[in-house]
Amino acid sequence: MIAKLHYISQETGEKGHLENIDEACAAGVNWVQLRVKDKPVEEIERMALGARAICELYGTRLIINDHVEIARSIGADGVHLGKEDIAPDEARKILGQDAIIGGTANSLDDIRELIKAGVDYIGLGPYRFTSTKQKLSPVLGLEGYKHLMSELTKMQIQIPVVAIGGIQVSDIPPILNTGIYGVAVASLINNAPNKKEITLQILNRLKNGKS
Repeated sequence: MIAKLHYISQETGEKGHLENIDEACAAGVNWVQLRVKDKPVEEIERMALGARAICELYGTRLIINDHVEIARSIGADGVHLGKEDIAPDEARKILGQDAIIGGTANSLDDIRELIKAGVDYIGLGPYRFTSTKQKLSPVLGLEGYKHLMSELTKMQIQIPVVAIGGIQVSDIPPILNTGIYGVAVASLINNAPNKKEITLQILNRLKNGKS
């Protein structure tokens, strides 16, 4: 089962990825994506081991961004792959049939390619501009989501599509109205003064569904 809330780790101020992951799990997230950029592979693997220990404590699924071999070596639940990463079908050969494999999309062609490659879910974005990600793809906005989800319906394609990119709590109902399955957030939780309160707000909006 793909979660409707995907939490993405960050470094914020004096807090590192693992401290933020621990606080997010304590706040109620049950799906963590460890997303570490521009660090040596050995350091990322060390963080991944720490993240796995935290997620096991809370019963939370752990997805590793980009690094398929690290996901395999530490026993993560799966990987999330960007456009420039290893192909999803190749990742499946490495991780096995039970692994969760997600991919990033920005267009209908991207979505088609990911489905053809056998992903379990699609991260579609960005919804709006976000400074969290470098090399940002064209912003989709609500109209972009409406168009793409309508095309998937016409093609009778059913796959969990998760919105990502600068999403706020108030954005969730209109996003769900487009047919989107769930949301992925980073700064919304990581920078919140009360992570438990904001996580509960997000989960409630996702549970209540469309406005």
